[in-house]
Amino acid sequence: MSTTGATADPPPGSRKSSSSGDPLAALGSLPGVSDSVESVRKAVDRVYKHRVMRRRSNEITSEAALRGARGSAALSGADWALEEVRRRSDFGSGDEARTMGAALRLSAEAGQLLSIWRQSPLRVLARLHLVAAADQADQVGRPRKEGESVDEPLIGLPLPAAAEAHGRLEGLAELVIAGSSAPALVTAAVVHGELLALRPFTSHNGLLARTAERIVLVGSGLDPKSVCPAEVGHAELGRDAYLAALAGYVSGTPEGVASWIAHCGRAVELGARESTAVCEALQRGAA
Repeated sequence: MSTTGATADPPPGSRKSSSSGDPLAALGSLPGVSDSVESVRKAVDRVYKHRVMRRRSNEITSEAALRGARGSAALSGADWALEEVRRRSDFGSGDEARTMGAALRLSAEAGQLLSIWRQSPLRVLARLHLVAAADQADQVGRPRKEGESVDEPLIGLPLPAAAEAHGRLEGLAELVIAGSSAPALVTAAVVHGELLALRPFTSHNGLLARTAERIVLVGSGLDPKSVCPAEVGHAELGRDAYLAALAGYVSGTPEGVASWIAHCGRAVELGARESTAVCEALQRGAA
């Protein structure tokens, strides 16, 4: 999926369908993907059918946002206990605290950008980076330039050159704007994987990629109340599994891309399970 200019190739696994008007749709037919899509749909339905959701959905949404931020920060090196996140109010001192603060700010900001995403995903990504990395002066809110380093130590994949990253990012934005008949899980997984592969900003790319995945899942209508935080599931599955699945996506093979989509699907299911547990606790009066 490499490029040499401003023209981006289609996402990994979709080269064979690049002549069609909907290159993401073919990914839905990769082995095992339809099963993942159906399993995610059932898991999400279980949360939304819970009796607590009818009366206290705002509380579930707020709790999912907090837990999602904690999970995303854990994958970026700040693995704090949930109660520590609740307790802390100062997130400006130390690398882990800044990472956690960025994750919390992104979680809060995501809901404000849903209406903009389908019209201008690049604008949304720039805004997310501005929110996450407000202390980075002139490197904030814009894709990296040639020669600028990227602070993403937990992702050891080869880093595309800035020109290639720009071209592929524009190509991804075009796919989002054009829309797709692909299931929401497929689109969310591609957005997530592509941003991690490109690391288009100088920092916080992992946090941004997971926030963008959430925006797609919510904006698509799969999880309109944002109560199924995939970030929780990604953290629960573990960093090693996360990076191994990402390597499959970057490989561009049908098997690798299908494995990444399935991994993202499992993360959404685990996020749904987490919120179901919160519903049960609220029902018992224990939370």
